[in-house]
Amino acid sequence: MALPSTVLVDALGVSHAPGIVLGLANSLTDVGAAALVDEWPLLVTAAWFCAGFLLVALPGWFLLVPAARRIVGRRNRNNATLEEAISRYLQLAVLVVAVYVGFASTGFTGFLTDSALVVAAATLALGVAAQSVIGSLVSGTVLVIDPEFNVGDYVAWEGGEGTIRSITLRVTRVQTPDGELVTVPNDVLTDQAITRPFGHGRFQIVERVEVSYDDDLAAALQQLEAAVEDVDGSLDAPDPRAYLDEFGGDGLVARVHFWIDDPDRNDVLAVRSAYARAVKRRFDDAGITVAPTEKRDLEGRIEIADVD
Repeated sequence: MALPSTVLVDALGVSHAPGIVLGLANSLTDVGAAALVDEWPLLVTAAWFCAGFLLVALPGWFLLVPAARRIVGRRNRNNATLEEAISRYLQLAVLVVAVYVGFASTGFTGFLTDSALVVAAATLALGVAAQSVIGSLVSGTVLVIDPEFNVGDYVAWEGGEGTIRSITLRVTRVQTPDGELVTVPNDVLTDQAITRPFGHGRFQIVERVEVSYDDDLAAALQQLEAAVEDVDGSLDAPDPRAYLDEFGGDGLVARVHFWIDDPDRNDVLAVRSAYARAVKRRFDDAGITVAPTEKRDLEGRIEIADVD
Protein backbone atom coordinates (compact mmCIF):
# COMPACT_ATOMS: atom_id res chain seq x y z
CA MET A 1 0.00 0.00 0.00
CA ALA A 2 1.50 3.35 -1.05
CA LEU A 3 1.85 6.12 1.51
CA PRO A 4 0.66 9.64 0.74
CA SER A 5 3.47 11.98 -0.31
CA THR A 6 2.69 14.40 2.52
CA VAL A 7 3.10 11.63 5.08
CA LEU A 8 6.46 10.58 3.51
CA VAL A 9 7.82 14.13 3.52
CA ASP A 10 6.71 14.66 7.08
CA ALA A 11 8.27 11.34 8.15
CA LEU A 12 11.63 12.34 6.69
CA GLY A 13 11.49 15.69 8.46
CA VAL A 14 12.06 17.63 5.28
CA SER A 15 9.12 19.88 6.01
CA HIS A 16 11.05 21.15 9.04
CA ALA A 17 14.25 21.92 7.01
CA PRO A 18 14.00 25.73 7.21
CA GLY A 19 13.86 25.60 10.96
CA ILE A 20 16.78 23.20 11.18
CA VAL A 21 18.96 25.36 8.90
CA LEU A 22 18.12 28.47 10.87
CA GLY A 23 18.99 26.77 14.13
CA LEU A 24 22.29 25.54 12.71
CA ALA A 25 23.16 29.02 11.49
CA ASN A 26 22.42 30.48 14.90
CA SER A 27 24.63 27.85 16.52
CA LEU A 28 27.51 28.60 14.16
CA THR A 29 27.08 32.31 14.81
CA ASP A 30 27.25 31.73 18.54
CA VAL A 31 30.37 29.57 18.12
CA GLY A 32 32.04 32.17 15.85
CA ALA A 33 31.22 34.96 18.25
CA ALA A 34 32.58 32.95 21.17
CA ALA A 35 35.79 32.14 19.25
CA LEU A 36 36.16 35.79 18.30
CA VAL A 37 35.77 36.80 21.91
CA ASP A 38 38.40 34.25 22.96
CA GLU A 39 40.87 35.35 20.26
CA TRP A 40 40.16 39.06 20.57
CA PRO A 41 43.13 39.79 22.91
CA LEU A 42 45.49 38.07 20.46
CA LEU A 43 44.08 40.06 17.55
CA VAL A 44 44.44 43.28 19.49
CA THR A 45 48.05 42.40 20.34
CA ALA A 46 48.82 41.63 16.70
CA ALA A 47 47.22 44.89 15.63
CA TRP A 48 49.33 46.87 18.11
CA PHE A 49 52.48 45.08 16.91
CA CYS A 50 51.70 45.88 13.27
CA ALA A 51 50.93 49.49 14.14
CA GLY A 52 54.19 49.96 16.03
CA PHE A 53 56.21 48.14 13.35
CA LEU A 54 54.74 50.13 10.46
CA LEU A 55 55.03 53.40 12.39
CA VAL A 56 58.82 53.00 12.34
CA ALA A 57 59.41 50.91 9.20
CA LEU A 58 57.50 53.00 6.67
CA PRO A 59 59.07 56.39 7.49
CA GLY A 60 62.46 54.75 7.90
CA TRP A 61 62.46 52.86 4.61
CA PHE A 62 60.75 55.48 2.46
CA LEU A 63 62.02 58.72 4.05
CA LEU A 64 65.14 58.20 6.19
CA VAL A 65 67.00 55.71 3.96
CA PRO A 66 66.52 57.65 0.66
CA ALA A 67 67.48 60.91 2.37
CA ALA A 68 70.63 59.39 3.83
CA ARG A 69 71.47 57.82 0.48
CA ARG A 70 71.19 61.21 -1.26
CA ILE A 71 73.34 62.93 1.38
CA VAL A 72 76.05 60.28 1.22
CA GLY A 73 75.91 60.31 -2.59
CA ARG A 74 76.43 64.09 -2.75
CA ARG A 75 79.37 64.03 -0.37
CA ASN A 76 80.99 60.88 -1.76
CA ARG A 77 80.46 61.00 -5.50
CA ASN A 78 83.38 58.68 -6.22
CA ASN A 79 82.46 56.07 -3.61
CA ALA A 80 79.38 54.16 -4.76
CA THR A 81 80.21 51.37 -2.33
CA LEU A 82 79.79 53.62 0.70
CA GLU A 83 76.43 54.87 -0.58
CA GLU A 84 75.08 51.35 -1.09
CA ALA A 85 76.47 50.06 2.21
CA ILE A 86 75.02 52.95 4.24
CA SER A 87 71.64 52.30 2.63
CA ARG A 88 71.77 48.59 3.52
CA TYR A 89 72.93 49.23 7.08
CA LEU A 90 70.18 51.79 7.66
CA GLN A 91 67.55 49.41 6.29
CA LEU A 92 68.71 46.73 8.72
CA ALA A 93 68.78 49.20 11.61
CA VAL A 94 65.27 50.41 10.79
CA LEU A 95 64.05 46.81 10.68
CA VAL A 96 65.53 46.04 14.11
CA VAL A 97 64.09 49.19 15.66
CA ALA A 98 60.71 48.57 14.04
CA VAL A 99 60.55 45.04 15.47
CA TYR A 100 61.51 46.31 18.91
CA VAL A 101 58.89 49.09 18.78
CA GLY A 102 56.31 46.55 17.64
CA PHE A 103 57.02 44.36 20.65
CA ALA A 104 57.09 47.42 22.89
CA SER A 105 53.61 48.35 21.67
CA THR A 106 52.34 44.95 22.78
CA GLY A 107 54.07 45.12 26.16
CA PHE A 108 56.41 42.19 25.44
CA THR A 109 59.69 44.06 25.99
CA GLY A 110 59.96 42.61 29.47
CA PHE A 111 59.87 39.13 27.99
CA LEU A 112 62.64 40.04 25.58
CA THR A 113 64.91 41.53 28.22
CA ASP A 114 64.14 39.48 31.31
CA SER A 115 63.60 36.02 29.92
CA ALA A 116 66.52 33.77 30.66
CA LEU A 117 65.49 31.56 27.74
CA VAL A 118 65.75 34.38 25.23
CA VAL A 119 69.12 35.51 26.60
CA ALA A 120 70.49 31.96 26.53
CA ALA A 121 69.24 31.38 22.99
CA ALA A 122 70.71 34.66 21.76
CA THR A 123 74.06 33.92 23.42
CA LEU A 124 74.16 30.46 21.87
CA ALA A 125 73.30 31.80 18.42
CA LEU A 126 75.95 34.50 18.60
CA GLY A 127 78.53 32.01 19.82
CA VAL A 128 77.88 29.62 16.96
CA ALA A 129 77.80 32.29 14.28
CA ALA A 130 80.54 34.52 15.66
CA GLN A 131 83.41 33.01 13.75
CA SER A 132 81.88 33.16 10.28
CA VAL A 133 79.05 35.69 10.30
CA ILE A 134 80.55 38.32 12.58
CA GLY A 135 83.90 37.88 10.85
CA SER A 136 82.26 38.54 7.50
CA LEU A 137 80.42 41.56 8.91
CA VAL A 138 83.65 43.06 10.18
CA SER A 139 85.34 42.30 6.87
CA GLY A 140 82.44 43.91 5.02
CA THR A 141 82.80 47.05 7.11
CA VAL A 142 86.53 47.16 6.33
CA LEU A 143 85.84 46.83 2.62
CA VAL A 144 83.15 49.51 2.73
CA ILE A 145 85.38 52.15 4.31
CA ASP A 146 88.28 51.32 1.99
CA PRO A 147 88.31 54.08 -0.67
CA GLU A 148 90.21 51.84 -3.09
CA PHE A 149 87.54 49.10 -3.08
CA ASN A 150 84.32 50.23 -4.76
CA VAL A 151 81.48 48.93 -6.88
CA GLY A 152 82.61 48.94 -10.49
CA ASP A 153 86.29 48.28 -9.74
CA TYR A 154 88.05 45.39 -11.44
CA VAL A 155 89.91 43.28 -8.87
CA ALA A 156 91.86 40.03 -8.89
CA TRP A 157 92.53 37.69 -5.99
CA GLU A 158 93.86 34.18 -5.57
CA GLY A 159 90.53 32.56 -6.39
CA GLY A 160 89.53 34.63 -9.42
CA GLU A 161 89.01 38.07 -10.87
CA GLY A 162 86.23 40.31 -12.12
CA THR A 163 84.24 43.51 -11.69
CA ILE A 164 82.64 44.27 -8.31
CA ARG A 165 78.86 44.50 -8.68
CA SER A 166 77.72 44.80 -5.04
CA ILE A 167 79.06 44.68 -1.49
CA THR A 168 76.73 43.46 1.24
CA LEU A 169 77.16 42.82 4.94
CA ARG A 170 78.58 39.32 4.43
CA VAL A 171 79.53 38.86 0.78
CA THR A 172 80.83 40.67 -2.27
CA ARG A 173 79.41 39.80 -5.69
CA VAL A 174 81.90 39.87 -8.56
CA GLN A 175 81.16 39.44 -12.26
CA THR A 176 83.88 37.45 -13.99
CA PRO A 177 85.14 38.15 -17.54
CA ASP A 178 83.03 35.16 -18.66
CA GLY A 179 79.86 36.87 -17.39
CA GLU A 180 79.42 34.68 -14.30
CA LEU A 181 78.31 36.29 -11.05
CA VAL A 182 80.47 34.95 -8.21
CA THR A 183 79.56 35.44 -4.54
CA VAL A 184 82.71 35.78 -2.43
CA PRO A 185 82.67 35.93 1.40
CA ASN A 186 84.13 39.20 2.60
CA ASP A 187 86.62 37.52 4.92
CA VAL A 188 88.14 35.75 1.89
CA LEU A 189 88.92 39.11 0.28
CA THR A 190 90.33 40.67 3.45
CA ASP A 191 92.52 37.67 4.31
CA GLN A 192 94.56 37.79 1.09
CA ALA A 193 96.18 40.25 -1.28
CA ILE A 194 93.86 41.90 -3.80
CA THR A 195 95.24 43.21 -7.08
CA ARG A 196 93.48 46.16 -8.64
CA PRO A 197 94.84 46.66 -12.17
CA PHE A 198 92.10 49.18 -12.94
CA GLY A 199 93.04 52.11 -10.72
CA HIS A 200 91.90 55.73 -10.63
CA GLY A 201 89.86 55.53 -13.83
CA ARG A 202 92.68 54.24 -16.03
CA PHE A 203 94.52 51.03 -16.74
CA GLN A 204 98.15 50.38 -17.63
CA ILE A 205 98.70 47.85 -20.39
CA VAL A 206 102.03 46.04 -20.49
CA GLU A 207 102.97 44.09 -23.61
CA ARG A 208 106.06 42.00 -24.32
CA VAL A 209 107.30 41.74 -27.89
CA GLU A 210 110.25 39.66 -29.10
CA VAL A 211 112.36 40.89 -32.01
CA SER A 212 115.30 39.39 -33.83
CA TYR A 213 118.91 39.98 -32.75
CA ASP A 214 119.66 41.03 -36.33
CA ASP A 215 117.16 43.93 -36.29
CA ASP A 216 117.76 47.51 -35.15
CA LEU A 217 116.73 47.57 -31.46
CA ALA A 218 116.35 51.38 -31.31
CA ALA A 219 114.07 51.36 -34.34
CA ALA A 220 112.03 48.51 -32.86
CA LEU A 221 111.52 50.39 -29.57
CA GLN A 222 110.54 53.53 -31.49
CA GLN A 223 107.96 51.60 -33.51
CA LEU A 224 106.54 50.02 -30.35
CA GLU A 225 105.94 53.47 -28.84
CA ALA A 226 104.57 54.89 -32.09
CA ALA A 227 102.09 52.00 -32.47
CA VAL A 228 100.23 53.27 -29.38
CA GLU A 229 99.03 56.25 -31.44
CA ASP A 230 97.11 53.86 -33.71
CA VAL A 231 95.05 52.46 -30.78
CA ASP A 232 91.72 54.11 -29.95
CA GLY A 233 91.31 54.86 -26.25
CA SER A 234 95.01 55.17 -25.46
CA LEU A 235 96.16 58.15 -23.38
CA ASP A 236 98.80 60.66 -24.42
CA ALA A 237 99.83 61.14 -20.80
CA PRO A 238 101.64 59.38 -19.28
CA ASP A 239 103.66 58.88 -22.44
CA PRO A 240 104.08 55.31 -23.72
CA ARG A 241 107.46 53.81 -22.92
CA ALA A 242 109.31 50.87 -24.50
CA TYR A 243 112.29 49.17 -22.89
CA LEU A 244 114.60 46.26 -23.53
CA ASP A 245 113.44 43.70 -20.99
CA GLU A 246 115.75 40.73 -21.47
CA PHE A 247 117.89 38.76 -23.85
CA GLY A 248 115.85 35.79 -24.96
CA GLY A 249 117.05 32.55 -26.39
CA ASP A 250 115.96 33.47 -29.91
CA GLY A 251 115.59 37.25 -29.80
CA LEU A 252 115.47 40.47 -27.80
CA VAL A 253 112.43 40.80 -25.54
CA ALA A 254 111.06 44.36 -25.41
CA ARG A 255 108.46 45.63 -22.94
CA VAL A 256 106.08 48.50 -23.72
CA HIS A 257 103.84 50.36 -21.24
CA PHE A 258 100.88 52.56 -22.16
CA TRP A 259 97.60 53.67 -20.55
CA ILE A 260 93.94 53.61 -21.51
CA ASP A 261 91.08 55.59 -19.97
CA ASP A 262 87.95 54.28 -18.15
CA PRO A 263 88.69 50.61 -18.79
CA ASP A 264 86.39 47.65 -18.91
CA ARG A 265 87.46 44.04 -19.31
CA ASN A 266 86.15 43.73 -22.87
CA ASP A 267 87.75 47.06 -23.81
CA VAL A 268 91.14 45.91 -22.51
CA LEU A 269 91.04 42.79 -24.66
CA ALA A 270 90.06 44.85 -27.70
CA VAL A 271 92.82 47.38 -27.05
CA ARG A 272 95.44 44.66 -26.72
CA SER A 273 94.30 43.11 -29.99
CA ALA A 274 94.36 46.49 -31.75
CA TYR A 275 97.84 47.22 -30.44
CA ALA A 276 99.16 43.85 -31.60
CA ARG A 277 97.81 44.46 -35.10
CA ALA A 278 99.33 47.97 -35.14
CA VAL A 279 102.74 46.62 -34.11
CA LYS A 280 102.57 43.93 -36.78
CA ARG A 281 101.79 46.52 -39.50
CA ARG A 282 104.57 48.87 -38.43
CA PHE A 283 107.14 46.11 -38.08
CA ASP A 284 106.27 44.78 -41.53
CA ASP A 285 106.70 48.27 -43.01
CA ALA A 286 110.02 48.76 -41.19
CA GLY A 287 111.32 45.29 -42.01
CA ILE A 288 111.53 44.21 -38.37
CA THR A 289 110.91 40.57 -37.52
CA VAL A 290 108.40 39.84 -34.76
CA ALA A 291 109.04 36.69 -32.69
CA PRO A 292 111.71 35.20 -34.94
CA THR A 293 111.56 31.51 -35.69
CA GLU A 294 113.45 29.38 -33.22
CA LYS A 295 116.75 28.07 -34.48
CA ARG A 296 118.24 24.81 -33.28
CA ASP A 297 121.53 23.21 -34.23
CA LEU A 298 121.27 19.47 -34.63
CA GLU A 299 124.33 17.29 -34.42
CA GLY A 300 124.56 13.59 -35.12
CA ARG A 301 124.85 10.95 -37.81
CA ILE A 302 122.16 9.72 -40.16
CA GLU A 303 122.27 6.16 -41.31
CA ILE A 304 120.27 4.94 -44.28
CA ALA A 305 119.56 1.26 -44.42
CA ASP A 306 119.24 -0.59 -47.70
CA VAL A 307 115.72 -1.68 -48.42
CA ASP A 308 115.32 -4.75 -50.60
